[in-house]
Amino acid sequence: MAGMTSTARPYLNRRLAEFGTTIFAEMSALATATGAINLGQGFPDTDGPEEIREAAVRALRDGRGNQYPPGPGVPELRHAITAHQQRRYGLAYDPDTEVLVTAGATEAIAAALLALVEPGDEVVALEPYYDSYAASIAMAGGRRVPVTLRPAEGRFRLDLDELRAAVTDRTRLLLINTPHNPTGTVLTRKELAAIAELAVERDLLVVTDEVYEHLVFDDAEHLPLAGFPGMRDRTLTIGSAGKTFSFTGWKVGWVTAAPALVSAVRSAKQYLTYVSAGPFQYAVAEALALPDSYFDGFRHDMLARRDILATGLAEAGFGVFRPAGTYFITTDIRPLGEKDGFAFCRALPERAGVVAIPNAVFYDDREAGAPFVRFAFCKKPEILQEATDRLRRMA
Repeated sequence: MAGMTSTARPYLNRRLAEFGTTIFAEMSALATATGAINLGQGFPDTDGPEEIREAAVRALRDGRGNQYPPGPGVPELRHAITAHQQRRYGLAYDPDTEVLVTAGATEAIAAALLALVEPGDEVVALEPYYDSYAASIAMAGGRRVPVTLRPAEGRFRLDLDELRAAVTDRTRLLLINTPHNPTGTVLTRKELAAIAELAVERDLLVVTDEVYEHLVFDDAEHLPLAGFPGMRDRTLTIGSAGKTFSFTGWKVGWVTAAPALVSAVRSAKQYLTYVSAGPFQYAVAEALALPDSYFDGFRHDMLARRDILATGLAEAGFGVFRPAGTYFITTDIRPLGEKDGFAFCRALPERAGVVAIPNAVFYDDREAGAPFVRFAFCKKPEILQEATDRLRRMA
């Protein structure tokens, strides 16, 4: 055909050959095409606090952030991040040398792995894992080594012996996510202490994705790994405004770590987006300074939504793993007589008018994830009620 170029090599870099269009795009398109309720992708259906939205408008009008902000992030936000870490967890960071603002947590993860991983290095990650982890490890030339969280006693649990066995002389870092997406597991103090001991013993770096830090329920407690003995200088902690303040489109994330780690990640990050979200950075600085009552109210509101969806799913016949954190519920479809999460989720919009995500996309071992399906509850209560009513009728 005229104008086409012939080549023996595929266009897509071989490191990314296994990654096509994300399942989120596919399922969201299905939701649009069928008019189904989208409980697949994790974005709220209402905006966050009005005063924070107005803070962004004020920054735009005042000309703050409309041009390139400073590479590490605007000083107001960097100071707000360190004040938040100190107030919530007693962790002290220097806003000038130990904080880097990123284009959401996704860029923070990519920049961290591109900066810290050499080709051939092994990265141990908890499976199932958010899909960008695998892609970022691949782009860095690393080799991902999954350690699978397995269902037991109503939650997904980490086998510490399996984690220890996964570490070899080629392991460069551990990639930890707590509260954990998609399972809703929150790692316990004992589990985190064991991870810390292993990292110190084997001299490993640790990247911790803690974007759901403010969404922990019941008797669960979020404990930053950086606060454990020996971890302050080897841990890079990732946070985000999107999940906590319900402004996911603003894409404001950050890393906190020792100066040498932040410097390394900034070296990679500056060639990705360089800077982003200028006016929104000022608004997020104000958001992080909101009183504890905001964070408590946000958590209690999401807890109520969790319970609406968890109860409805159980009544519809799903096996439900009630999450201790995040705004996702993992379910087992085998009690419904199903076993293939992909087929189930692709049929669900037509069958019930609801969209979910098959957990198998978060696994290297697709069979291990095959019977599990994830639903998001960061939606209005009436939407969750309607979704569960539809699922009950399907059952």
